[in-house]
Amino acid sequence: MDTDSVPQPATTTPSRALATEAVHAGRDDLAAGGLHAAPIDLSTTYPSYDSRAEAERIDAFATTGARPDGPPVYARLDNPTNARFETALARLEGTESAVSFASGMAALTAVLLARAGEGLRHVVAVRPLYGCSDHLLGAGLLGTEVTWTDPAGIAEAIRPDTALVIVETPANPTLAEVDIRAVAHSCGAVPLLVDNTFATPVLQRPVEHGARIVLHSATKYLGGHGDVMGGVVACDEEFAAVLRRVRFATGGVLHPMAGYLLLRGLSTLPVRVRAASATAAELARRLTADPRIERVHYPKIGGAMVSFEVAGDPHRVIAGVRLITPAVSLGSVDTLIQHPASISHRIVAEGDRHAAGVGDRLLRMSVGLEDADDLWADLDRALDGADAARPAVSARPARTAAAAGSAPGPGTGAR
Repeated sequence: MDTDSVPQPATTTPSRALATEAVHAGRDDLAAGGLHAAPIDLSTTYPSYDSRAEAERIDAFATTGARPDGPPVYARLDNPTNARFETALARLEGTESAVSFASGMAALTAVLLARAGEGLRHVVAVRPLYGCSDHLLGAGLLGTEVTWTDPAGIAEAIRPDTALVIVETPANPTLAEVDIRAVAHSCGAVPLLVDNTFATPVLQRPVEHGARIVLHSATKYLGGHGDVMGGVVACDEEFAAVLRRVRFATGGVLHPMAGYLLLRGLSTLPVRVRAASATAAELARRLTADPRIERVHYPKIGGAMVSFEVAGDPHRVIAGVRLITPAVSLGSVDTLIQHPASISHRIVAEGDRHAAGVGDRLLRMSVGLEDADDLWADLDRALDGADAARPAVSARPARTAAAAGSAPGPGTGAR
């Protein structure tokens, strides 16, 4: 491959530690303005007494997609509160820019539309992905044609009209991991999009390994408290400008209150992810040693997600938890558990689900900030209930898809 012709991702190396950037990025100008907390701008429109100048600014935005200087004319063009969140997320991911949206699916839709606007509608993707991402790619709603492959088949699957290669690592819900650098090499000049929702920039920064677009469902770890919905794309400024124009035309804008909550959520992101990851690693270790569990999935990169296949009835486990909340979504301060085949990946055809490793006995748990012993006590009772109707089995350890004995260290770099 001629690497000289391959566009390289535009990265911005943080000058400060991640924990410091999480607290200060997007807020560096506050003290000079006499502020400590970031303000919330709820305006939908902005006054202007110079219509000619306003026309020039609107024309400039329509042409370039660059963020307008001064007041943003109308909230669908831009919002100062959301701009702070975008600036902060870009700093954490190490990209030039970031563009926020009303949800993760709105963000993915905008990426696909942006590439389709260049006449590129073919996508190469690796399963598993989040169920609704899978559905959006394959349902034909946006005129997208998708080729599903494994990482080894990416280079062969790429065509002249390929818009993107899409991977999610760790993947939802199996937590399967791909080598981002190897995949990026296989992509050649085609942009690689990595859904980094599960890992967050605390555990990995995909652009440092060759990805050119990073997608987040900000609803999850970035917000971190289960009370805000949003999506965001981190990328170079050239692509961000296109995404802003798509966002303006299609209307998938983030509400400013959501932008404020997401900015606030980023300030505790490293602390939350590392604490929850330590507990998740401990629960994965206990599950691996439990004869009621057939297999445990826990990524080598670490993280706060654990998936496991039960020997008994998974629905009884869901019905039996009391401290753990049986619900979709993830990344909150409280622990959630769900049955992907019934909910998050129900929209994916059964054969495709099974081929991607999403079996009918698989449960996915998003570990929060509770005490590990309390969570285990709740899970233990629920597993007993699921196991009650099953014939006795010999005490054998569960298989594990990755080492689950230790949590990542501080420097490790409907879902």
